[in-house]
Amino acid sequence: MDIKQIQDLIRFVSKSGVNEVSIEQKDFKITIKTNQVSAAVNAVPAAQVVATAAPAAAAPVPAIETAVDTSKYVIIKSPMIGTFYRSASPDKPLFANVGDEIEPGTVLCIIEAMKLFNEIESEISGRIVKILVDNASPVEYDQPLFLVEPM
Repeated sequence: MDIKQIQDLIRFVSKSGVNEVSIEQKDFKITIKTNQVSAAVNAVPAAQVVATAAPAAAAPVPAIETAVDTSKYVIIKSPMIGTFYRSASPDKPLFANVGDEIEPGTVLCIIEAMKLFNEIESEISGRIVKILVDNASPVEYDQPLFLVEPM
């Protein structure tokens, strides 16, 4: 299962209203749990799922947690479908980085939609805590882009 399939699955699960989905293949296992604020993804290779010699006493499965407690942060979401860019071009500086203080009107990124480049500006004052999308990645309408600690 590649990252695109995982992203599609996460979007499907979040829109379907299901609370939890587990998929297991011969060398891969993924569990997606959703709630109102975020989606948690636990993914481990099947080789790590193998327990000890006693089948009744299974070892805890190591997991990769991608969920973040967002209760104290403001989520800046994509206002459109398109491609997310962190700078105007590859040779230009990034618009925003983790730790940057922003205010209303600060350009955070560009979203390209149908060959038009739309600057996305902050509507709040705060400090960027996390950038939730990789550069040059496709984004959906209302997809979280940034976590901001309000000031």
